Amino acid sequence: MVEITHPSAPVIIGVAGGSGSGKTTVSNAIIERIGTEYIAYVEHDAYYKDIRDIPRSHGEIINFDHPDSLETSLLIEHINQLKQRQPVEIPIYDFTNYCRTGHVRVVQPQPIILVEGILVFAEPALRKLFDVRIFVDTDADIRFIRRLTRDMAERGRSVESVIEQYLQSVRPMHLDFVEPSKRYANVIIPEGGRNLVAIDMVAARIRSMLDAALNQVAVNE
Repeated sequence: MVEITHPSAPVIIGVAGGSGSGKTTVSNAIIERIGTEYIAYVEHDAYYKDIRDIPRSHGEIINFDHPDSLETSLLIEHINQLKQRQPVEIPIYDFTNYCRTGHVRVVQPQPIILVEGILVFAEPALRKLFDVRIFVDTDADIRFIRRLTRDMAERGRSVESVIEQYLQSVRPMHLDFVEPSKRYANVIIPEGGRNLVAIDMVAARIRSMLDAALNQVAVNE
């Protein structure tokens, strides 16, 4: 991992992995261990484009797993604003109607910026912003079961539609973009949120980086 070179510069952490890998669980575990008052949490999913602007795969399947389905340029802009100690207005996305709601979530700048999403390492301009890159690596069958359960419970999807989307876009895009991006990770966490040992080690390292920065700021003051 990269050491903090400037006491006022926030540590930017990326958490990537396939859909259903446990990225959110790992991110929440890190936040819980470090403290919400120190972390600005940003989800790449919030930057999905409206359905009319999202590319389609075979037939009429909307390809939410292709990099072009997300407005990554806006995410990069927001990260840079947070780096400059400016609050940002993150879009709130409606996954039932596949569009932005028009409402926003205001995120305040913090010493740590944690960015989570399946494709955050697949985009070179976004990837280079991260000081720490964590990849959550979970077997494909477990990822699919988690996605199936989530989409049915939270997004009102049928079993058939989830399976069709998985075969037509989720799996191909994972192989094309997500899995290859694993090579850019500093840390790979197998088994997602179940791997408490790995999460504790990563959180301890982040905490030490945070403490060093805060101590340096105190000395300078």
